[in-house]
Amino acid sequence: MERLRVDKWLWAARFFKSRSLASQAVEGGKVKVNGARVKPAREIRVGDRLEITLADTQWEITVAGLSDRRGPASVAQTLYQESESSRRRREAMREARRYQTEPAQALHGRPTKRDRRQLERLRGK
Repeated sequence: MERLRVDKWLWAARFFKSRSLASQAVEGGKVKVNGARVKPAREIRVGDRLEITLADTQWEITVAGLSDRRGPASVAQTLYQESESSRRRREAMREARRYQTEPAQALHGRPTKRDRRQLERLRGK
């Protein structure tokens, strides 16, 4: 196998849970091949560079192998090589999220009667 559809490869490499999610991501511009936006049917080869953006995580990888079957994660990890700068950036983002608190963490649903009274007092009503 010399070439494979990019959406099929992303699914086999376990970046997405389904092939349709991979296709949607490619169509939405979340995946670039060699720096250019592509369509899901674009064929990739060994050595192509991919930039994948998932939520706030960005991967820069090089295709090391092709597979059209989804196997175990240990096999999927052999299909690509992540750049060192990408790995460092992902680790830094993970550490930042680990120690950062969610701003809306304390908010749960509607304010209580007591909360509303305090808000009204604050607003001068």
